[in-house]
Amino acid sequence: MTTNFFRSKRVYNWYISTIAAACMVLYGYDASVFNSVQGSSNWKAWFNNPDSNVVGSVNTAYTVGAIFGGFFCGGPIADYLGRKMGMALGCVLVIIATFMQTFAPYHSIGCFLAGRCIIGIGQGIALTSGPIYIGELSPPEIRGKIMTLWQTFYSVGSFICFWVNYGCTKHTAHLGEWDWKMVVLFQLLVPVIILILLPTIPGTPRWYIQRQNNVDKARKALRRVRESEEEVEEELNQIRGALEYEKEAISSNYSALWKDRSIRYRLLLALVINAGQQLTGQGSLNSYSTIIYEKVFTSSSQIALINALNATFGILFTLNAIWIIDRFGRKILLIIGGIGMAICMIIVAAVETETPDLANGAKTQSVGISLVFLLFLFIFFYKPSWGATVWIWTSEVFSMNVRAQAVGMASQTQNVANTIFQQFFPIFLEHKGFYAFYFFAGINLVLAVFVFFFIPETKNVPLEEMDVLFGGTNHKIQGENMLAEHKLGVGAGNDEGVVLDRAKPADSAHIENSEVKNA
Repeated sequence: MTTNFFRSKRVYNWYISTIAAACMVLYGYDASVFNSVQGSSNWKAWFNNPDSNVVGSVNTAYTVGAIFGGFFCGGPIADYLGRKMGMALGCVLVIIATFMQTFAPYHSIGCFLAGRCIIGIGQGIALTSGPIYIGELSPPEIRGKIMTLWQTFYSVGSFICFWVNYGCTKHTAHLGEWDWKMVVLFQLLVPVIILILLPTIPGTPRWYIQRQNNVDKARKALRRVRESEEEVEEELNQIRGALEYEKEAISSNYSALWKDRSIRYRLLLALVINAGQQLTGQGSLNSYSTIIYEKVFTSSSQIALINALNATFGILFTLNAIWIIDRFGRKILLIIGGIGMAICMIIVAAVETETPDLANGAKTQSVGISLVFLLFLFIFFYKPSWGATVWIWTSEVFSMNVRAQAVGMASQTQNVANTIFQQFFPIFLEHKGFYAFYFFAGINLVLAVFVFFFIPETKNVPLEEMDVLFGGTNHKIQGENMLAEHKLGVGAGNDEGVVLDRAKPADSAHIENSEVKNA
């Protein structure tokens, strides 16, 4: 039952999704915070002027923690303790790690590194639970729009971090060492807000049924987010049917990840596009834009302002996905985004490498403005496509029995790719300069081709019917048949009760594909 404030169920859907999506602010802020503080001379002095290898290790510490949290902790916590508990535990770890980084002893980079690792674990756990929560409570017809909040809030995190950093760079003389400590400490804001608001949102009905077998709690949760009792009962039957089928015909645990061919196939696809997301060039821009811009501009304050404006436009560009994601679909966005990013990267590399340097090593003002414009145009293509859409597609394609673990593994593949590539990117950039951007252009073209041939469209497909797109059976229909069998068997009172015939997998797949196309 909603409060009087939330008279519209649709408004309440957006409210609860906003709280869950705020977990992505943690990721956006932290992906930007080290990018910001490494430009501070006070940070460098506090940690004894670390070299490029140590700088790479600080980023690696975070990604290793995130990989551990996402691969090994996020799924089990979300499945056994609940999606809300996963978000809460992730926030608590972020808060602890923030204090460790802020108050790391003088010249003790080890404490800062440990904090980065713990904050990665916390985010790996929270980033597994958040998108699953949104996907499981959002109505199918607006699921894409609501999931757009997820990537939008990544940009919000970057926005907060870069503007805080810009303000600190303008008052470095007054703040001293707090010019970087303030940037790190401000990360406390969002996890505290999430922890305060979590008690006001329901658990997910799928989790209530799967883990507690509590239909009443599931029904109560659905009544808070669905418009009619008919919708509630219909969705309850779909969930129960799908879970029944997954439990009896496939596996109720994570072994389905390798037992079920269609799940193996979609996991492989999800791993590829999530790794690809970080190889588009956006991961490197987030982590090292300060170093990149130092090759063009000489003023640290000017670079901080460019980063802040980049994050601001990132929010606006991501919001484009709200009106196009459910209208045009996921696939076309990924293809257009990949091609657009490739073109931007080719031009960026050409403009920087084919223009002369000034005496101080920087570029002329017109070249600098051109490069900033092109990199802003890059995020115009990236944010609604490979930024938002990858998360949306990943969170909706897996069946309930493996969803939490599969989403955790797939999403943390981003950090696997980041860990490998970002460790040597500073060296790559130092030796090859902007020629490195040709590499990103090639990767983006390959990703667009991959999506064209291998990624199916998931627009408007109910979660319980998603398996049909990947050569599997319709879990909803098969489960309803199983439930009907059980009821009729019990009603007959003996082993010879009437049973409904089950369609053969091949026949049902043909029928169900038609149903999905007509959805």
